[in-house]
Amino acid sequence: MSSRILLVEDEPGLVLTLTDLLAAEGYAVETATDGPSGLARGLAERFDLIILDVMLPGKNGFDVCRELRQSGKDAAILMLTAKTQVVDRVVGLKLGADDYLTKPFEPAELLARVEALLRRVRRENPLPVARYQFGDVAVDFETGQVRKGGQTVALAGKELQLLRFLVDRRGRVVSRDELLENVWEYHHGVTSRTVDVHVAWLRQKLEDNAQSPRFIHTVRGVGYRFSG
Repeated sequence: MSSRILLVEDEPGLVLTLTDLLAAEGYAVETATDGPSGLARGLAERFDLIILDVMLPGKNGFDVCRELRQSGKDAAILMLTAKTQVVDRVVGLKLGADDYLTKPFEPAELLARVEALLRRVRRENPLPVARYQFGDVAVDFETGQVRKGGQTVALAGKELQLLRFLVDRRGRVVSRDELLENVWEYHHGVTSRTVDVHVAWLRQKLEDNAQSPRFIHTVRGVGYRFSG
């Protein structure tokens, strides 16, 4: 599967140039042209890399980067900036950016940075998060508070543990045996059917359409994958 890249840039010519450049390398590229829409897409969808301009209308790239990281999004972030001051680069890195590139830049350098960041993403597993947001669902795993569309959702203890295990391994397939071992610790009487029932309950409570889930996907014959 090709890596998904979100390009958040407001210069039309650069958007077209970079989209064509990245697509020619086999990447699946989505775009946003201002800070608020870039943040919304970054929060709602799963991307491997976000290329984020600093100077954006509506919300600057620093704020977008900070809010993505605070929400638990672990996509690699490459910041584009026309500024050359060291302090601006330091600010971006402290807010959670992985790398930066100063405009104007050579296409070959951008592709090299993109390839290096994506190699790192493939090597590393996502880090566990205390809080996570997907779609209109916000979860605080530390307090056990779950809200969907601003309304409180009651999750049982095992449902919350199951959700956290899936979220911590977002993007990869988790087998039923792995869930039984880590969430239920193979308690007497627990079977793969127990896992399926709890997944169904999570979908009923958190998905807009439990029959066609957007976030908790079944991988037939294996287990489940969380994408969000």
